Formats: sequence, structure tokens, C-alpha cells
Amino acid sequence: MDSRTSTPIITQAHARAGLVGNPSDGYFGKTISFIIRNFRAEVRLEESEELRIEPNERDHSVFGSIEALARDVRQFGYYGGIRLLKASVKRFFDHCAKNRIRLHGRNFTLRYSSNVPPQVGMAGSSAIITACWRALMRFYAVEIPRHVLPGLVLSVENDELGIPAGLQDRVIQSYEGVVFMDFNRASMEKLGHGHYEELDPALLPKLYVAYTTRLSEGTEVFHNDIRGRWNRGERDVVSAMYHWAGLAQRVRDMLLEGRGHEIGPLLNENFDLRRRLYQLSEGNIKMVETARDCGASAKFTGSGGAIVGTYENEAMFQRLQAALVPQDVQVIKPLILSTGDIPG
Repeated sequence: MDSRTSTPIITQAHARAGLVGNPSDGYFGKTISFIIRNFRAEVRLEESEELRIEPNERDHSVFGSIEALARDVRQFGYYGGIRLLKASVKRFFDHCAKNRIRLHGRNFTLRYSSNVPPQVGMAGSSAIITACWRALMRFYAVEIPRHVLPGLVLSVENDELGIPAGLQDRVIQSYEGVVFMDFNRASMEKLGHGHYEELDPALLPKLYVAYTTRLSEGTEVFHNDIRGRWNRGERDVVSAMYHWAGLAQRVRDMLLEGRGHEIGPLLNENFDLRRRLYQLSEGNIKMVETARDCGASAKFTGSGGAIVGTYENEAMFQRLQAALVPQDVQVIKPLILSTGDIPG
């Protein structure tokens, strides 16, 4: 938007799945992630006399009953998306001030919407933040390199809101498509970002994503002191991070060699190691085991609530649906490319 038009700015960011290597991204590891265009967060910015941030349905404070309040809190937590937008605007201003980027004095109104399933490890919060930064960048005509944007988005959650998170989600939402990420310590400490390699989505085998439609059980993050154990140099945790990074490197190499159909066992290995190290909920374990009983591979997309894996053919995909849907688990084929990028 410039001074000659009041056309609204509409920006988006999509859900994502960690294919392999997670959760080593926060521990100088390596991961591969892909975007899920089936779900997105959208931010709408319109010029206005005052700066306004308008609430979404998940930000409301009026309920039909005490049960409705409890259900809303279980699904969306105690905070909606307004704090994400407010913290994003503040962090954007700080970034521009630090880099002596002059901003015009016009105000705006922000609105957001999201159909990313909440609290199932598909990065819905960072999608809202990423979409907000894209809108602000367009409104103020500020350019931020793709490899820099993820760190700024992460700082909104880490520094402004005190939410623990890693770079993986923000990198894939910045780059989109499929990305191999190397967060080696030398790059992270010297440059503030990792090495990011975009991969051709056509190299991937058949993939499914499944996620619970029940109210969230909560994720493993709150039940495991992995960060503390890492900081203390606990051998099992440090070794696991190296192992997960190695799996990501192997999958990357196999994809480039045209051997994507062979990566399923490595995805299983990723989850099996996680299960040995973390305390996981029974619901999450059942999702993985049910998918494997159908012949598919399975691992978490993030920290629980959703899984990703390979399947062989349409018959196996239908078996996945038949087995998981009765457990209140939705099964989808992830859309990674935009419509215009799909051949034919």
C-alpha cells in the first residue's frame, strides 16, 4: 500500500510439517520441513486513522456457558491471536528503529483469521506472526531477506512473549515449499541463522498428514525438561540431537538421489528415538501405532497432536482413513505447491 491507494493488503502464511530431524532444530541440528497449503493464517491490513488490532473469534470473552468457556480454553488457550499481532508490530518497529529504517506516519487496522488446526504441532501461531510481518513489510515498503525473517518472527515468540520455540517453523513459513535446514553451531553463532537449502517437492514420496480433531491433550513440551538436560550435557539427549540431525541429512541425500520412496524407515526411527527420550501421551502414541499398523511410516509433525509419514498407494491411504477417522483423527494429503506451481 502506498500513499495513493487504500487497497487492503492481504497476506498469508501456511501450516507446516516437520518431515524429519525435529526436534533438533533448537539444538544446532538439522531438519527437513514442508509447507501444508491445506491450512493457512491470513492477515488483512487496511489504512485507518488510528492503529487498531481487531479480535478474531478466538479472542472473545463472552461465552454461552461455563462449559463453553472451558472448551474454548482447552482449544485455544488463555490467549488468542491479538497478542501475536501486537507483539509482531512492536518487534517490527524495534527492528526498523535499530536499523534506522524510516517509517511513514500512516496508521492501519489489522485483522487475522486462521484455519490451522490449533495445538497439534502445525505451527499455527508462527503462521499468524509471519503473515503479519509480510503485511507490515508491504505497508511500510520494508525489505527483509528471507533468511533473516525467520529469526525476527522467532524473536516475537521468544523475546516478546516468552514462548519457547525454534527456527524450523519460521524458516519453512518464510521460504515455503520444502527446505533442508542445517542449524550448525558455527553458522548460528556467527550469522544468527542456519544454512537453508530448498528442495524440489517432486522428490518427495507419497505423504499423508493426520491430526487429532479432539480438544488438545496438551503437548509433550510441558512434560519433559529436554532443554535443561541438554544444557547439563546429558549424554542421551546430546546423542539424540546428533542422531536426529543425521537422519535429516540422510533423508536429504536420499531425496536428491531419487530414493524418496525409501525414507519411511528413517521417519519411523525419528519417532522411535523420541519415544525413548520423551514422555508422550497415550493418544499420540496410538496415532502413530495405528498408522504403522496400516503399513505407513509415522512420526510427529511437531510436538504432538499430528503425524506425518509415507504411504505406498491409494489403498493404503484409504486404510489410514478407515483406521484413524474413528479415533477422531483427520487424514489429508498435504498440498505443498501452490496451484500455479503444479505441472499440467
